[in-house]
Amino acid sequence: MKKKKEEEHENSERWLLSYSDFMTLLMILFVVLYAMSNVDKSKFSQLSQSMSIAMGNGKILQGGENAVNITPTSSPESSASQAATESSKMEDLKQKVDSYLQKNGMKDSANTEIDERGLVVSLKDTLFFDTGRAEVKADSQAKLIELGKILNQLGNSMRIEGHTDNVPIHNEQFNSNWQLSVSRAANVTELLISSSNVDAHKLSAVGYGEYRPILDNSTEEGRARNRRVDIIIVSSKYNKIENNGISSNPIGNVNIGDKPIGDKPIGDNPANVPNISTK
Repeated sequence: MKKKKEEEHENSERWLLSYSDFMTLLMILFVVLYAMSNVDKSKFSQLSQSMSIAMGNGKILQGGENAVNITPTSSPESSASQAATESSKMEDLKQKVDSYLQKNGMKDSANTEIDERGLVVSLKDTLFFDTGRAEVKADSQAKLIELGKILNQLGNSMRIEGHTDNVPIHNEQFNSNWQLSVSRAANVTELLISSSNVDAHKLSAVGYGEYRPILDNSTEEGRARNRRVDIIIVSSKYNKIENNGISSNPIGNVNIGDKPIGDKPIGDNPANVPNISTK
């Protein structure tokens, strides 16, 4: 007859394994707490920066081609505040220009105003040009250079516009008012770049011929006012509109009316500013 199998001895000490694991983890916890209590501030700062970078710092973590920056854009309140600040600076600049024109005897030949484009300084053609010519008169260059330096204080983009009256022109230099207006604008632009230290990337030169009059061309007074060069200190808001392609005259191109002359921007090399006049 087979003997009964002896019952296995129950191991009542298995709990020691769990207990030892628990004690080990507890010891690690106290070591970490002790280390944190004596942390070096510089090392902690480095750790914080590393964690910030690792967490994406406000951006979706890199890892795909479609990573997106989710940094919020400026609030309407912030944009309004910036616009108000710029408007105040435009007013201050206008006062400086008015003072300069007054001191140099140019007040009767120039006009300043602030509109949706920015600060507009309108200069009568006789102030800087001979009749039917596009070269800036030698005895007026110093005044234009100094005016350019004042206008450059704000650091905004500048737009130089040439305008004429509706009297047809046909001489050895120009076959149309289009050519005369754009040549004058281009020559003023060249002078501002070379002598007033205006950043060429912030300049554009445009010729409108007779098609942007400010007064009726039926009178001598109206025609005299229409023959002008406008220097516009472009506001940031209007500049954004132009850069978004709404305007047909992008910053950096020399245009006749709404059609650019060539494709070369004047910003890359001041020598690329077309001087259409024949000297």
